[in-house]
Amino acid sequence: MIESFRRSRQLLEQAERVIPLGSQTFSKSHIQYPENAAPLFIERGLGGRVWDVDGNEYVDLVCGLLPVVLGYRDADVDAAIRAQLENGISFSLSSPLETELAERLVDIVPCAEMVRFGKNGTDATSGAIRVARAFTGRDHVIALGYHGWQDWYIGATTRNKGVPGAVSRLTHKLPYNDLAAVTAVFDEYPGDVAAVILEPMSDTEPAAGYLEGLREITRETGSLLIFDEVITGFRFAPGGAQELFNVTPDLAAFGKAMGNGMPISAVVGRADIMHEMEEVFYSGTFGGEALSLAAAIAVIDKILREPVIPALWKTGARLADGVRRRLAMYGLSEVISVHGKPPWIILGFHEQPGAEGAALRTLYILEMLRHGVLTQGTHNICYAHSELDVAAILAAYDAVLPRIKEELNSGRLTERLPVPVIRPIFRVRQDFP
Repeated sequence: MIESFRRSRQLLEQAERVIPLGSQTFSKSHIQYPENAAPLFIERGLGGRVWDVDGNEYVDLVCGLLPVVLGYRDADVDAAIRAQLENGISFSLSSPLETELAERLVDIVPCAEMVRFGKNGTDATSGAIRVARAFTGRDHVIALGYHGWQDWYIGATTRNKGVPGAVSRLTHKLPYNDLAAVTAVFDEYPGDVAAVILEPMSDTEPAAGYLEGLREITRETGSLLIFDEVITGFRFAPGGAQELFNVTPDLAAFGKAMGNGMPISAVVGRADIMHEMEEVFYSGTFGGEALSLAAAIAVIDKILREPVIPALWKTGARLADGVRRRLAMYGLSEVISVHGKPPWIILGFHEQPGAEGAALRTLYILEMLRHGVLTQGTHNICYAHSELDVAAILAAYDAVLPRIKEELNSGRLTERLPVPVIRPIFRVRQDFP
């Protein structure tokens, strides 16, 4: 049982003097974990596990917010980084590694004919939107899901402080699986919708014909279809969700798992559209930073050489099926639901008498941490997660679910919660019924 977070609390106090929230990332900050009852700083990782600054060990189901697809300190990726380090990191001209990696992406991603690199998912989605507007000569964008922190997207959310209203009004956030809502925006702004951008799948399965319908609507209206594959890329299939679902977009954004933790992303797509990048300003000093390029090449080569993605599906399915069985056994199937594909499972926490959904999720995270599992309510699977790790996670569920059942039976779960309820930064995906 893990109880001590003394060093984490000391470091948070120190960090907050010089860093807003004490973290560089909202989703890694203290506001997303139980107050005074969670690790806040990680010292090291190995395989599918991490150790916090207090020496506590966890099976990691966050995996760096999904970039760590192979596992921490993967030998092949680390070797590629060390080898490149001998030659340098960033140069005064382009590196041949840029072409090597771009050619690999063109080979495996269905929509990829040309490639430009960035450092994070927001770079890639924002670059794709700018190119789409340049190519179509249109302003409005339809967004389905989460697409990063830039003004064009975040201005349409409740986290829009600092974004001009004129920018916010050009992006229309719509519910997933609703073709009628998409058509309505096209009708409202005829000839002025540049693109539909979406995560092809997150917690919700695409309805029959939905992705194909978006493909047809955008083609008929002269708009572009953009897949945000920052999460699904190198996780659902080598070529991403577009390979899995057999629907080819005009442009796509990749990131996260592409570098197994190294900062790299890519905009890929049709050559005639991507040529706009010769005029559109999408340029950064570190777009060709060589360590990340070498890491991404090693990741892709390993995915093609070894059964990485089949393992993600197999391990994820074994874990998800085990959780479903336990939820049924403890009579909690209507309380906690399991959504998504096995490599990336998202849990839904449903309001009950005396227990709001967010309070249920808070208690779940708190108790899983106490039993050695780091999670935010998802199963972010990596290749290094072993049978021992899966057994440890399921053993944690065996301890945690009866505790949740006990608190639900009290009828006062929210009231009795020993920590403040963890609130979402903003709602970006499915609101579970």
